[in-house]
Amino acid sequence: MGSRKHIRAEQRKEERKTLYIARLRNVPTSPRKMRLVADLVRGMDVEQALGVLQFTPKEPAKKLYKLLRSAIANWEVKNEGARIEDNQLYIKEIKVDSGRMLKRIQPAPQGRAHRIRKRSNHVTLILGNRLDSQAAEDKVETETTESK
Repeated sequence: MGSRKHIRAEQRKEERKTLYIARLRNVPTSPRKMRLVADLVRGMDVEQALGVLQFTPKEPAKKLYKLLRSAIANWEVKNEGARIEDNQLYIKEIKVDSGRMLKRIQPAPQGRAHRIRKRSNHVTLILGNRLDSQAAEDKVETETTESK
């Protein structure tokens, strides 16, 4: 491996240490239905999002609730001894992508057939820390003012 690739790989490795990711794959609901619930909690604080998902009557909300709990557990593994309330965790990014599609045939009148597409989706949830992002913004501001 060349030195540039090695340096870039090390940078990516360091960036991933501050990301707290949870993924849910091949969920047997359509991406459109899952996006409705994902849009409810995008950008919210973790405690508030847990409450919203817990009391949302839609079926994908249960799966997103478990996914958010998993992302919180991943955060706790990387930050032992830290409290969620003190770190102001929030949902930095949530993506719902289309998964595989099962294709079935529905008999129709006069010897025809209609195709049924049973859709699935993949959900990626990334947590962020508002304190870390504010510290990074302050650092950038001080660097720009010093260079002037």
